[in-house]
Amino acid sequence: MKKLLISTLLLFGLSMNVFGQKHPPVPPHPSKNELINIKKQELDRKYNMEKKLILNHPLATKQMKRDQMKALNKRYQTEKRLLKEVK
Repeated sequence: MKKLLISTLLLFGLSMNVFGQKHPPVPPHPSKNELINIKKQELDRKYNMEKKLILNHPLATKQMKRDQMKALNKRYQTEKRLLKEVK
């Protein structure tokens, strides 16, 4: 009787372990267009943040700001073009 009780408890405990190890379903992967759109949003957000930092810098002269904005715009345009080519 004692062996039956122990084996029943052991079996019950192992079955509870198996049920507890189920994994949640894997979320669906975003499509290629969704990934590109996410990258575009990140690029726009990064561009706007850097632009605000450049324009609001207290020590930079107008010429320095102009040069930095030219470089930022050039980099932004090339990255934007690369994203369009991937699409």
